[in-house]
Amino acid sequence: MSYRTTASGATTRLMSEMKALRKEKWIHFEDDDSATLNILKWRFGLMVINPDSAFNGGYFRAEMVFSDEYPYQPPKFRFLIPITHPNVYPDGQLCISILHTPGEDLMSGEQASERWSPLQGAESVLRSVLLLLDDPEINSPANVDAGVMYRDRREDYNKKARETVERSKKDIPPGFEMPVSFEEKPPPKAENDDDFWAESDEEFDFGGSDTGDDDEMEDFEDGEEGSEDDDDDSNSKQ
Repeated sequence: MSYRTTASGATTRLMSEMKALRKEKWIHFEDDDSATLNILKWRFGLMVINPDSAFNGGYFRAEMVFSDEYPYQPPKFRFLIPITHPNVYPDGQLCISILHTPGEDLMSGEQASERWSPLQGAESVLRSVLLLLDDPEINSPANVDAGVMYRDRREDYNKKARETVERSKKDIPPGFEMPVSFEEKPPPKAENDDDFWAESDEEFDFGGSDTGDDDEMEDFEDGEEGSEDDDDDSNSKQ
């Protein structure tokens, strides 16, 4: 496989993946100008929308860098804001299995199924990052102090997380509305004509005449009475 073919394949796949991710509520790409877009280097805001997370409400700027060998080699990920977290290095990079090169690692004990494979994608990485923020892996920390804090002093850890969230909100782009849930807004209520449904003492008029109906009823009753008188006369003659 030639270098040109590999590079073209990476570009095509990344364009498709980015297009799908732009529809998601939990990520916001900074560069919407296709003329200046570097498809091999993404910059975006990753949002935590989870009321049970210590980082709920955070808008965390991050970047992913891909090589021409993608998806056969994993991308690189790092946060662009300091985060106190057991699995985040001081430079913003992460200690997470999905970003490790394919294959089993006997030294770390990681199985091939836990590491990167061409079947993975950018969305898989980003969702794994969000899960890691909510549920740290403290057995193999990148930040030992944060791991100890999370294990032994959870209140202090949560306080640090809230401070990070407040700091991250300064990076929200002007005019961007931060989502608060994944639930869709209900459709607008249909406007009804209240006057049509309002109760009224007047009966509906379907085009007939009340007066005409009364006259016809009286004629009908008179005809019935006349018929009964004729029957009585006939019986008496018999």
